[in-house]
Amino acid sequence: MARKPRTFKEKFNAKHGQPLDMSNSLTKIARLSGISYKNIKKIFEKGEAAYFNNPESVRKSVTNPQQWSYARVYASVTPGSKSSKVDKDLVVRVKKRIPRV
Repeated sequence: MARKPRTFKEKFNAKHGQPLDMSNSLTKIARLSGISYKNIKKIFEKGEAAYFNNPESVRKSVTNPQQWSYARVYASVTPGSKSSKVDKDLVVRVKKRIPRV
């Protein structure tokens, strides 16, 4: 039996039928989540800023700002997480346009 996803990255990968430990680019996260790349990039940049501006909140296992930023992106695209509420203005699904006849 496969283990249950624990991290937001693992939950994202499980939802999209990928191996739990698979890393994704920001472009792929945007495409799979239905959120615009522009907004995913803004969330990523907010994560980098938080890494430097609030260093006491960064866990010891986090070694660089990109790692912290990807964690924020994965959390933000997961419904119900604290990050999805904080970044709710950016976590807006892109509606697929239906061509007019």
